[in-house]
Amino acid sequence: MLLHASPSGPFHAGNWGMIRACSRLAVLAASICLAATQPGAQPRGDRQLVVTTVGPVEVLYDAQRQGCDVNDIPDAPLRAYRTAEGTIAAFALHYDNRRLVGPDFSALKLECDVVFRGTGNGDPARYDDRAWIAATYTEDGKNVFGLVHHEFQAHAHAGRCTSRDYMACWWNSVFAILSQDGGKSFARVPSPVMAASPEKSEIGQGRHRGFFNPSNIVKTNWGYQSFIATTGWAGQPSGVCLFQAKSLAGGADWRAFSGRGFHARFPDPYSEPMRGETCQPIAPFPAPVGSVTLHEPSGLWLAVFQAAQGMPDGMGGSYPVSGLYSASARDLTRWSAPRLILETKTLYDNPCGESAVRSYPSLVDPASKSRNFETTGDVALLTYSETPVQGCNLRHERRLVARKVRISSFFSQ
Repeated sequence: MLLHASPSGPFHAGNWGMIRACSRLAVLAASICLAATQPGAQPRGDRQLVVTTVGPVEVLYDAQRQGCDVNDIPDAPLRAYRTAEGTIAAFALHYDNRRLVGPDFSALKLECDVVFRGTGNGDPARYDDRAWIAATYTEDGKNVFGLVHHEFQAHAHAGRCTSRDYMACWWNSVFAILSQDGGKSFARVPSPVMAASPEKSEIGQGRHRGFFNPSNIVKTNWGYQSFIATTGWAGQPSGVCLFQAKSLAGGADWRAFSGRGFHARFPDPYSEPMRGETCQPIAPFPAPVGSVTLHEPSGLWLAVFQAAQGMPDGMGGSYPVSGLYSASARDLTRWSAPRLILETKTLYDNPCGESAVRSYPSLVDPASKSRNFETTGDVALLTYSETPVQGCNLRHERRLVARKVRISSFFSQ
């Protein structure tokens, strides 16, 4: 998301590829990691999961060698599904959304046709500026529902922001799209807005605002669920909230967990008046959830995500080192303490002096029986983007890579 001439991307804190001073790199981390609280931590003595890397790095996609355009860089966590024809289709790139397709994850090829893009529209009420396909779900491999991370970059539109600073003008929302041809093209659904700040883009300028970076969608006994991050507003703490819908008919059907149930709704503020509802941030996630899968041998949910050193974990502590982490749960609202998978600097860190940074983790089991890779066995792939660093600059040679991991369980003390 960050190696672009103009700042862009769901996670980044500025024009990472061009910066000389690294002070701005902490801005986004600070805006989304204010202490989150959760409805209740997983109790001691409960079964938990640990993820251990057991294999070398495998390159799934190399932007320099395989990209159709200079912006075809890994810029979001991997989302994959099996098409009606039996191939794997995946999204993990930039706002000119293109599909990766192949017979398996080691043979993914980029299709150059753009399946969905925003037009750069300067009206925030149109939700048509910069748009990343951030989550997909399909029951049949043909009709594919999607959630879009949308950025209204007001600094780039004359008269839309009191500042020319990217972060001060950044207004995020999430809306829904649908494909009826297996993901070869997408269009907005009726009532598409799923999650938007009750404050319009013009209100509260001076900091990053809104909802952003949906996790993958998982199907449970209660419906379809996805985690979405928010920077919060007056009365709404920042953190990561859990959203749920009974069906995938549209964006307006989704409700967020309020601490007592799925009652909070965050509609389009340009068509409905401001509402006083809030969602309950869920620990230990200090920033967007990369993916959530069900570990079938244990029956536990497993989340992977990234965190920077010092970010609060919402459980009274903070992250001791930067890296990719996991947490497990029986209930999607009550998670274990985080466990480190891979120590590494991420896109939330100052990159100066690093050889590479790693971000956008997602867990996928190629042997999963789920069409949407919602489940894992004891062996899976941890996928993430890997960006080389030169001095304090993130280079454009970003790669989507994978490492084999083993998932095992233990009983906490």
